[in-house]
Amino acid sequence: MSDQDTIAAIATPLGEGGLAVIRVSGARALAVADQCFQAPGQQAVKPSAATSHTLHYGYIVRAGQHVDEVMLAVMRAPRTFTREDVVEISCHGGLLATKAVLDTVLAAGARLAEPGEFTKRAFLNGRIDLTQAEAVADLIHARTELALTAAQEQLEGKLSHRINQVRDDLMRTLAHVEAHIDFPDEDIAPDTRDQLVSKLEAAVTFMDQLLRTANEGQILRRGIRAAIIGRPNAGKSSLLNQLLGHERAIVSPIAGTTRDTIEETANIRGIPVIFIDTAGLREALDAIEQEGVRRSLATLAKADLILHLFDASEPLTPADERFLVEFAGKKRVLLLNKVDLPKKLQLDKNDNDNAIQVSCLTGEGLESLKDAIEKLVWGGRIRAEMLQVMINARHQEALQRARAATQQSISGLRADQTLEVVAMELRIAAGAVGEIVGKTTTEDLLDSIFSQFCLGK
Repeated sequence: MSDQDTIAAIATPLGEGGLAVIRVSGARALAVADQCFQAPGQQAVKPSAATSHTLHYGYIVRAGQHVDEVMLAVMRAPRTFTREDVVEISCHGGLLATKAVLDTVLAAGARLAEPGEFTKRAFLNGRIDLTQAEAVADLIHARTELALTAAQEQLEGKLSHRINQVRDDLMRTLAHVEAHIDFPDEDIAPDTRDQLVSKLEAAVTFMDQLLRTANEGQILRRGIRAAIIGRPNAGKSSLLNQLLGHERAIVSPIAGTTRDTIEETANIRGIPVIFIDTAGLREALDAIEQEGVRRSLATLAKADLILHLFDASEPLTPADERFLVEFAGKKRVLLLNKVDLPKKLQLDKNDNDNAIQVSCLTGEGLESLKDAIEKLVWGGRIRAEMLQVMINARHQEALQRARAATQQSISGLRADQTLEVVAMELRIAAGAVGEIVGKTTTEDLLDSIFSQFCLGK
């Protein structure tokens, strides 16, 4: 596979729909379009002769036969996403119709694009940096408005701008140190040394600020897993339905209806929360229920948060007491359901004071539950400025390496170590920061990032 090839792929989701888009990019994109596109009328022009950023009506043709009636957009380099010549063909949706158009384009000289290859070319051609490329994937996969806003901020270059600032500071400090290495007879004056240390300490402070956003950034991207647990017939399935806003789980007065885990995602105060309705926790009555309880316990072990639901109209059981103690070490919310009925449940004072009273029948208490989830996940509301710089796991790892190296350089300057050692640490720090925006990369790193993209992006 060559970066010089002209590539093509379906850029819209597969399936039945009114329209589908086939994207073609590369030096021969217009020549490929000339071979397979035919516009009606004597005044019609070929795509290669068309003005940039124009739309043309016609047909995709193969072996003299019309494949589909389409609209074809011509976009010439460098004013395109990839900074290459680009053709986008809007054809009729549907698996067969779309595949027929794509096959015709491939037969005309394009090759099928690899996952993320269009975005990779945008990066390689300087259209976007690596954090912006990752933001494209985040934008596509965003499941809440907060996640969407964070991706848009990153795509606009807010994170890149700050990363480049700290890298520039490190590079300027490195240049200053290397200048003194070139002139060994001139020691760094104490006040100059203090200034360099001060600049590096500011860089560490900035890195710490970014690292504090890692948890929130990962939550927005992947969501959190919240297991709904409790004895049979406590109202777990009803709670799931209330949180989702539609009937997802079967609700029945018969205890033990849920035999397997059910997972659905909901937007809770901007947080993607994967709620898991589990089988009721009790001594299983048969082999199927026993397997359901086993799966529930396995789910609990992987959950980020537990919603422990109690039937407030029934007395506490020994099993309830055991699970209260067993899950005390995990993030959890205690919920007292059926508060519309006479209360018979008695918890100890601390648990009772912290429990949220809900009615899964009427929806009472759900807003308080959402507030509690938000507070437990990230200690309050996300500030608008935090969305601009929410880093991912790759950024976090690079920043941790950069921070450690910067701290070593600070220690070296304070201890009057050999400047060559200080410079080496600064190069490591600047290189690690540069990895974030793609100023220092390897082919393996790029392959790892772009292989996670969908085809056509």
